[in-house]
Amino acid sequence: MEIYSFKGKRILVTGAGQGIGRGIAVELWRAGANIVALSRTRSHLEALQSEYPSIDIVDVDVSDWEKTRTAIESLGTFDALVNNAAIAICEPFLTSSSSNFDRTFDVNVKAVLNISQIVAKKMIENKIHGSIVNISSQASKAALKDHAIYSASKAALDALTRSMALELGPHGIRVNSINPTVIMTAMAKVGWSDSERCKEMLSKIPLGRFGEVSEVVNAVVFLLSDRSSMITGVQLPVDGGFLAT
Repeated sequence: MEIYSFKGKRILVTGAGQGIGRGIAVELWRAGANIVALSRTRSHLEALQSEYPSIDIVDVDVSDWEKTRTAIESLGTFDALVNNAAIAICEPFLTSSSSNFDRTFDVNVKAVLNISQIVAKKMIENKIHGSIVNISSQASKAALKDHAIYSASKAALDALTRSMALELGPHGIRVNSINPTVIMTAMAKVGWSDSERCKEMLSKIPLGRFGEVSEVVNAVVFLLSDRSSMITGVQLPVDGGFLAT
């Protein structure tokens, strides 16, 4: 028996070319959803589609407000949305630059506002009781060295999530965020290969390990499903207890 079924549901997943976003798109596809996968990198999308031909793909840089708006408007109506696209530029607070601040907030916050506005408006017009999940981070809740801009962007995303939940709730649209710790994507395995850096972070996680992509995917699928029908406006840590310490 299927635990989750999204048969007949149309779902947009951003940042779906690789890592967590790809994992989310594939798992929702397996559960019967009609997936539109969005990414900036065409080659990643083509690799995804070659493996899962029924997944539709769209390449656009979400930091470009107008191009993104045009692209999303053309895609029609969705039953659910996962805002996963993000960038992380790590640099010390004292040398954080204006350009990196703008780039980070354009992708991590402004693009979520932009895409969600269009998707939510169409949900309302079509009386769809939809679900939106924003992928945030433990960095929104706890200070991490050299993450000043990234942490600020994810804290802003959490606040945006709560505001969206408040205003979209009366239309039957739920909005939540997932706040993961370090997740072992291919990129993270390279970034956390330094044993001392890795040891320091692991010492702050009660479960004593980093997360797997599937563990974030499982939480996203739950929050998109009817099994979380009374849950909205929450920030759900998937962090092995990092934020509990």
